[in-house]
Amino acid sequence: MQIKISSVMVSNQEQALKFYTEKLGFQKMADIPFGDYRWLTVTSPEGIAGVELSLEPMGFAPAKIFQQALYEAGIPATAFLTHDIQAELKKLKARGVVFRGEPTNMGPITAVMFDDTCGNWIHLVQPNQ
Repeated sequence: MQIKISSVMVSNQEQALKFYTEKLGFQKMADIPFGDYRWLTVTSPEGIAGVELSLEPMGFAPAKIFQQALYEAGIPATAFLTHDIQAELKKLKARGVVFRGEPTNMGPITAVMFDDTCGNWIHLVQPNQ
C-alpha cells in the first residue's frame, strides 16, 4: 500500500492553484470539472513521482469550521520537506510567500510555517541529521 494522493482544504481552488504553482513551483496534474468544483491536483517536481496533492474545495460547511480552527490555533494542515530550509525560505520569500517567524530547531527537524493564502498554515520541514 502507498500514499498516492493527499489533500489540503482550500477556500478558493483557482487562488490555490495559482499559489501552489506560481509561488511554490508545483505543477498542475489533474484539472477535471466536478459539479460546482474541480478535481484539482498538483505535484512537486522535486517529489516522488506519482504523488499528488489535491486542492480540495470547501464545499462541506463543517470543513470550513475545522480549517478555520486549525488556522487560528496555528496548526499546520500539512508539511513539505526540504533538504535546505534556508535556501528554500529565501527562494519562497522572494516569490512573496508569507512566513510565520523564522526556522526553529525542534530536535529532529528544523521547521517554519507559511500561509498558503487559502486558509492553511503549511509546515516547511528540514530533517536534522
